[in-house]
Amino acid sequence: MSPEPVNVSRRVGFIGLGTMGAFMAANLVRAGFEVTVWNRSPGRDAEVLALGATRATTPAELGATSDIVVICVTDSPQVQEVVFSDGGLVHGLQPGSLIIDCSSISPLSTRDFARRLASRHVHWVDAPVSGGSEGAQRATLSIMVGGDDIDVERAQPVLHAMGSIITHVGALGAGQWVKAINQVILAGTYLGVAEGITLGIKAGLDMDRVVAALSGGAASSWVLENRSGRMIDNDYPLGFKISLHRKDLGIALALAQQTHSELPVATMAAHFEDELIAHGHGDDDTSALARSIRQRSGL
Repeated sequence: MSPEPVNVSRRVGFIGLGTMGAFMAANLVRAGFEVTVWNRSPGRDAEVLALGATRATTPAELGATSDIVVICVTDSPQVQEVVFSDGGLVHGLQPGSLIIDCSSISPLSTRDFARRLASRHVHWVDAPVSGGSEGAQRATLSIMVGGDDIDVERAQPVLHAMGSIITHVGALGAGQWVKAINQVILAGTYLGVAEGITLGIKAGLDMDRVVAALSGGAASSWVLENRSGRMIDNDYPLGFKISLHRKDLGIALALAQQTHSELPVATMAAHFEDELIAHGHGDDDTSALARSIRQRSGL
């Protein structure tokens, strides 16, 4: 963990107490920050309030009492709502405030939002995260950060309270580009592990031994280590919703179209995820991609 700057901002607001955000906000409290929280849906803040956080009634109120605000919501429209709507952050933030957006949204939206706030002297870094609910709970997230050097430096103490690998990947919007790439790679990994697990089951192998054998070699991955058991059991408790991964793939595929890139594996994964969502599996963990492979294989 890098040392904190001398003038660390201790007043931190946190918006978005979902599957990952609730853990991230709790870790900020544990790290000694004065945390104020707000969530679009009520009833999600009991744990973090018990740790010592304070509840705001609106994003504007949260912004008025925070030097740095972390946003962790679903998509670009939700970010726009909590920042710019009536009662939004823009009506409470003071000049010099910093927004750290941990949502996964389009880099084009990121740059637009930051541009609209720049005239108010409010700064922005995009800092999408990877590591699932486990990483959020353990403060071991990998965080991909885009923004000006001085803003990213200011964000470091907050980021290090939520993650263990913090990488400044480039200018504003670069973090969102890297998150899109992350989701493309994950799509292929999930499908590859699902196909391997299905093939092993069809062969009648002891799949625990198969996974143990593969984990020490070139096929090793986070997905194999953390999600193969779910694929074997055909049970997919929530870690990261398949509907959210599909949203992220939509961003990646749009970026691919803009850059004239071909993403055949990500396109296939998006098709499978559309099928799963249509059949009511949108809230399953992303490893539920294995359902598609299993079903096509008669399992």
